[in-house]
Amino acid sequence: MGCKTTCPYCGVGCGVEATTNSNGLDPVQGDPDHPANSGRLCVKGSALHETLGSHGRLTRPRIQERDTDWDEAIRYLGAELSHLIDERGGDSIAFYLSGQLLTEDYYVANKFAKGFIGTPHVDTNSRLCMSSAVAAHKRAFGEDVVPGCYEDLELADLVVLAGANPAWNHPILYQRMQAAGAERPGRRMVVIDPRRTASCDQADLHLALKPGTDAILWNGLLVWLADSGTLDHAWVDAHCNDTEAALQAARDSAPDPETVAEQCDLAVNDVRTFYEWFAVTQRTTSFWSQGLNQSRSGTDKANAIINCHLATGRIGRPGGTPFSVTGQPNAMGGREVGGLANQLAAHMDYDTPGAREALAHFWQAPALPEEPGHKAIALFEAIERGEIQCVWIMATNPLVSLPDPERARYALAQCPLVIVSDCVADTDTLALADVVLPAMGWAEKDGTVTNSERCISRQRGLIPAVGEARPDWWIVSAVARAMGFGAAFDYESPASIFREHARASTLSGRPEQQFNLGSLADLSDRDYDAMTPVRWPVTPAHPHGRERLFGDGAFATPDRRACFVPIQPTEPARGPTVTTPLRVTSGRIRDQWHTMTRTGRAARLLQHLCEPFIEAHPSDLAAHNLADGDLAWLSNGQGRYLGRVRASDGMRPGEVFVPIHWNHQFTPQGLASALFSRVTDPVSGQPETKHATAALVPFNARWHARLLGGQAAHWPDGLYWARVPMAQTDCWYLAGNGTVHDWPGTARQWLGRAPDSEMRDPAAGRYRAAWYKGEQLQAVLLVEPDNDFPGLDWLDSLFQAPQLDDGTRRRVLAGRDSDQPDPGPIICSCYQVGERRIEQALAEGCDSVSALGRALGCGTNCGSCVPELRQLVEQSLPEPSGDG
Repeated sequence: MGCKTTCPYCGVGCGVEATTNSNGLDPVQGDPDHPANSGRLCVKGSALHETLGSHGRLTRPRIQERDTDWDEAIRYLGAELSHLIDERGGDSIAFYLSGQLLTEDYYVANKFAKGFIGTPHVDTNSRLCMSSAVAAHKRAFGEDVVPGCYEDLELADLVVLAGANPAWNHPILYQRMQAAGAERPGRRMVVIDPRRTASCDQADLHLALKPGTDAILWNGLLVWLADSGTLDHAWVDAHCNDTEAALQAARDSAPDPETVAEQCDLAVNDVRTFYEWFAVTQRTTSFWSQGLNQSRSGTDKANAIINCHLATGRIGRPGGTPFSVTGQPNAMGGREVGGLANQLAAHMDYDTPGAREALAHFWQAPALPEEPGHKAIALFEAIERGEIQCVWIMATNPLVSLPDPERARYALAQCPLVIVSDCVADTDTLALADVVLPAMGWAEKDGTVTNSERCISRQRGLIPAVGEARPDWWIVSAVARAMGFGAAFDYESPASIFREHARASTLSGRPEQQFNLGSLADLSDRDYDAMTPVRWPVTPAHPHGRERLFGDGAFATPDRRACFVPIQPTEPARGPTVTTPLRVTSGRIRDQWHTMTRTGRAARLLQHLCEPFIEAHPSDLAAHNLADGDLAWLSNGQGRYLGRVRASDGMRPGEVFVPIHWNHQFTPQGLASALFSRVTDPVSGQPETKHATAALVPFNARWHARLLGGQAAHWPDGLYWARVPMAQTDCWYLAGNGTVHDWPGTARQWLGRAPDSEMRDPAAGRYRAAWYKGEQLQAVLLVEPDNDFPGLDWLDSLFQAPQLDDGTRRRVLAGRDSDQPDPGPIICSCYQVGERRIEQALAEGCDSVSALGRALGCGTNCGSCVPELRQLVEQSLPEPSGDG
């Protein structure tokens, strides 16, 4: 039986079983006993064992680009931070944390920064994905609490997905929704999203609204509920405040479905249908994520949803609840310990009566700040101004994820002391670090995480640390001890930190506070090691946790009543002025995670979508003289993005989508964040990274190439390149918009020597070259006038062969093995099923997704490819004859 741990990707928090071997881990499995996933894993989770190894890992501390040992690094940081506090005060130091940290790491970092350094400037990359939901919860419920649990997604008779694409971003939850729908045919799903995403595959209604108009739609629903007599007056009167103010604000902006339809650019009948379904369906769960949160009015949009649930009493009831889901594995844990700049710890804020005094006494903290610090965007602006002289960045890559990354790059370049703790050796942010600290990775560190349904799970160290990597809590504690704070940071293990965290959760003295781990405060080390998943609160009254909260109408406010919030809809910010602008939105894709520092190590996760791209409506491509597969720029006054265009009639005309994952280690011009400005929500401080404007300009490539195994010391300016890791080597996707008159010379320049064999066809614009080291293949270059290349898996497999026979060498220049059919673009990453294999199976009689699954296995594991499989099935069906 494998060791039980938790997946480190999205906020679902799936349980994982892993078994070690001499090289690391065997292929991982889903934990059948974990309440989040019951044994299922998505393709990213299934590939976790493929992301390990020492290659590309940080192994030693560095000071000013010089390798050192831990003793010197700790002494250096202790002295530098102490000097800064003496000279400039504790608030000259900032910390930028991450939802990739375990709760114990987060707790120690927050305690050290706020309680002992005395800086309020502690924020997290979770500010970029879920802080608007946090603010909305606090305004409505009095505390940052998700009232429901994942089971509600199955029990609901109506599921509303608002600004969320769980089919790709939270696949296990989407599978649970799909399974529930298959068992109950009368159940409905509504998707509210400008794009037709994979989650629309099972939708009964897709509301492709104008971007940024979500609050208008939900305000209109609140008015509809009141006017149709379906507002639950008895429940509202007994348990809520400010109802009339919220209703009047809704009437001002969305008095009727016709007005809503016009403002949201929707068909009025679709608006009415949504409103009618919501009104008559008691078991309704509304599920939202970054699509709503990442907005200058994300908090208002979330409260507009919550208002409708309050109006119908659908809070924390089986199948009936508002449900915010996080994007990171421990965003919730960071919220628990105070990882946001406007929090203290344990769900206490600076304005919570008595909280500061109670926490200072509990920690014996000498320097707890009196006011909140800078949120993420303001924090980097303060660094740029010189107010912050040192920033310690942990487990995150802000020079990719922050909007306007060049401005953030400039800020860090000016900062006298940049400290970065990370587990990988090459990120955009590490390039600007003065001190680099090697942290443990996912399979090495030990602690807890809290998922989107408040479920605390253990993450267990499975394999030895790479090099001299250490846990983040150990690193912070060692620096704290070097500064003379040893008594407060003498932790021996994550278990001792967790016990202190659990005790801190009881400090507020507010009986209405829901976050409480009091019954876990005395866990022994043995019990901590054996800890099984549990949803908080965990108290004497609820020793095994609670699935749902607020269903009894008792909220976390002083008067125990929920608050309606009047919502006045706000338009998205106007980006830099550009000619013939298109509206740009961003998001995740199916097989990648954040900035690809982990998923980019697993070759099969790059087979589905392997380059940065621009998804656009066919009419927009035609208007810009572009065809599917061409390269194009998106540019505005702030930045540029280069990607391969993908035609999709699921996009609204005038709007384009770009993925967030690519960074400078994979391509030089693929940072989606470069297009987005630093506009933030005034309540939450969350930046608006779902709305920008940019001009679409063709790249006009005159040649395309694939280079396997080799790499130029420096790619020429103006060249498009994207690095795509494969099973045996790297492949470089290349393109240029200038004419190359001498391909042999260019190839020699790139690889440093002339090829050992080559094939030239200048008239066709085709060139082939191969390099060998002895009998072993070293590099292959394929050049074409367009972007039509064979599948490269066969070529990639040759790089592991000690020698190649003459026949194989000849086929190398052809780029394909004549004995093996080209599988085509990979559709199913789990089982490596390509599009051509699927088309062949369809031609041979497979007529459904289930039939394809039986024949090829595709779609039977994580299910993320099912929408694409269904589309291929539908395309293969004969056209209706029209004969009646």
